[in-house]
Amino acid sequence: MDLYYWATPNGKKCTIMLEECGLPYNTIPIDIGTGAQFEPDFLAISPNNKIPVLVDPDGPDGEPISVNDSVAILLYLAEKTGRFWVSEARARHTLMPWLLFQAAHIGPMLGQNHHFRVYAPEKLPYAIERYTTEAARLYGVLNTRLETHAWIAGDDYGILDMATYPWIASHERQGQDLNDFPAVQRWFAACSERPAVQRGMAVMADRKVDPDMDKDKWQNLFGNQNPSS
Repeated sequence: MDLYYWATPNGKKCTIMLEECGLPYNTIPIDIGTGAQFEPDFLAISPNNKIPVLVDPDGPDGEPISVNDSVAILLYLAEKTGRFWVSEARARHTLMPWLLFQAAHIGPMLGQNHHFRVYAPEKLPYAIERYTTEAARLYGVLNTRLETHAWIAGDDYGILDMATYPWIASHERQGQDLNDFPAVQRWFAACSERPAVQRGMAVMADRKVDPDMDKDKWQNLFGNQNPSS
């Protein structure tokens, strides 16, 4: 399988899952600072010009398939391998809201936090306070869940943990102290000890987004790009 990738939290979700499943894969760098995400060949498999994208030559019914969006990739790999998810309907419908919590809240809100605290060219106190406060609220929601469950899904480690961990790994940049969230701190330490998590987090770790980027790179990452123009 080919993983079109850059070392962002969403990219790292997928390398962790691939490592946990023991699946062979190639990483194809998509340098989002140089604008590689807007190249026509990449847009053909990722219309939203976002990484990651997984291309599996042995997809359903043996036909090739490309899957974009990090959560969709996790679900695809869980179905392909029969690991790290649940098949029983009640359990699945209990866990799905937590996966959507990661996709709709943890990722987007912590991403905005990163942007205004680290990458924004102008430090706007209102925006920094707004997203730092929202990050603390989300950490609190996660902490409450983990006070009564070993892992986000419950008793078993799974894709919910893989999806969330790379975002929490940047807690200091988000203005959060894990000492304030002891259940999250315990969970984070348990995830960090897993060899597959360590391997997944290490993939192209030297190619993360640099806060001291030049104007062109900033424009590629955060500017008003229209791939169809």
